[in-house]
Amino acid sequence: MRPHTSLPPDSLPPNGFPTPSAVRIAAAVRARELSAVDVVADTLARIEQAEPALCAFVEVWAEEASRRAAEVDAQVAAGVWLPLAGVPIGVKGRAGLRAAAARALVAAGCVPVGATSVPGPGTPWQTWGLGAGGRTVNPWRADRTPGGSSAGSAAAVAAGLVPMATGTDGAGSVRIPAAWCGVVGLKTTNGRLPSADRTGLAAAGVLTRYASDAAAYWRCVTAAVDAPGSGDVGGGGAERDRQKEPDPAGTAQEAEATRPAGTSEAPRAAGTAGTVEAPRAAGTAGTAGTAGTPGRAGTAGSARAVARAEAPYAAGAAQAVGAAQAVGDVPAPLTALWSADLGFADTDPQPAAIAHSAALRLADAGLIRLAGVVRPPVRRANAPVPGDAAPSHTANAPARHPEPQPHPRPLRLEDPGPAWLALRAAPDADPAILQAAQELRAENDRRLAALFAGADLLLTPTTPNAPHGHDGPGDRYSTALTWAFNLSGHPAISIPAGFDADGCPVGLHLVARHGEEALLLRMAGAAEAVRIHPARAPEAPA
Repeated sequence: MRPHTSLPPDSLPPNGFPTPSAVRIAAAVRARELSAVDVVADTLARIEQAEPALCAFVEVWAEEASRRAAEVDAQVAAGVWLPLAGVPIGVKGRAGLRAAAARALVAAGCVPVGATSVPGPGTPWQTWGLGAGGRTVNPWRADRTPGGSSAGSAAAVAAGLVPMATGTDGAGSVRIPAAWCGVVGLKTTNGRLPSADRTGLAAAGVLTRYASDAAAYWRCVTAAVDAPGSGDVGGGGAERDRQKEPDPAGTAQEAEATRPAGTSEAPRAAGTAGTVEAPRAAGTAGTAGTAGTPGRAGTAGSARAVARAEAPYAAGAAQAVGAAQAVGDVPAPLTALWSADLGFADTDPQPAAIAHSAALRLADAGLIRLAGVVRPPVRRANAPVPGDAAPSHTANAPARHPEPQPHPRPLRLEDPGPAWLALRAAPDADPAILQAAQELRAENDRRLAALFAGADLLLTPTTPNAPHGHDGPGDRYSTALTWAFNLSGHPAISIPAGFDADGCPVGLHLVARHGEEALLLRMAGAAEAVRIHPARAPEAPA
């Protein structure tokens, strides 16, 4: 199977479920064309059907979700405006409902249906997940990991179990599984939203199939955090060292990473301790959440209702994301700089070539103007790639752009790995090592500031490698292209770029200035709207 620069938002993995966007579900529930109870019943039935193989959830909250869905229907009937009315979501880890972002989503009308899988304790790497029934598998290839540490969230969204799931990103924990599962993964500006992470490296994020759903997440959580009297620390600025949400227990991490592709943060609200609260209506008291029973099969009525809701947009995902508005909101063309390796990473040829081709498609569509060093993908910094792996369009792609001229100051960051590991170990790390880490961080900050003084976006492959098997990544750091931006605090998003020769998804990584999440989301929506990802070619029969 040849590599394909293709992964539309309506592309489904084997055994995946077609899923309406969260925006469409909410509109149908608010219009009372669907009930939240029926939507959630159908979601629970999907989870029950998929979970024996996927293992995306550690807990399913069937009773709590059904109760919360009924509350949403009652609120809608009473005229309460809920922007995400009846949208079923997964939350990362058992403690996920303590996070400010998850609380904001519930207040906006979402219905948490369960806790998604994260890496198990004691693992030396974080690019995997452990669900209630075993290891979490990649929906596209069961012999590969989905990435992590937001493993179950990515797998559940990719498989069509839920349209949205929360995540946290400490080194790539949202973006890496988004890339490897073929979905959208947003990491927010560090400090913009509350986080329990004591180091300040982790930021809240979300995984969705549609960029419009990630944008809806962003609107809801920032409105809640910025509201007067919200009680949540964060919001307003972009400084990475702003006050973070406290972690009273001091043990909020699911696991510590020594060779991570992210962290497994377990956020909790300021002043909250104890067990996970079951999903409840905003402002009502909660009860302790326990592992739910498997979801019941949806009734015939709910199946028909969901089918009616899916009909208007099942044939075209671009329409489902508000194509025209997405394009109109982007002040195109934006200036973007491409780098396959950030000057240090050991990037494999296939993900580099596929992501580079996706970047060229954005340029062909008039959304970006590629500037700076758009050199061929590299296996190692400064080493040329074999000719058959050079970036190229597929046969149905527009004509190639002329190669841009080299930038007088090409982007070359220092490898952030040692600094990230030292800061993660603080305050136990050697003071000299911590000082060196801060100096490296400051130097990379200066280089990124110079870049963003003349460019709107930085584009890279999301990961330097393809999804690895369940035995681990070996000596590869899948975080090589993502954790630099946990150190610098910049917002970033991974969007689908295509498939490699093994049928595994590849992500295109977009990074913007501090606080410019809205720009990233508009660009992601525009990329969907102009169909830069044509339909995936079917595999030849064996």
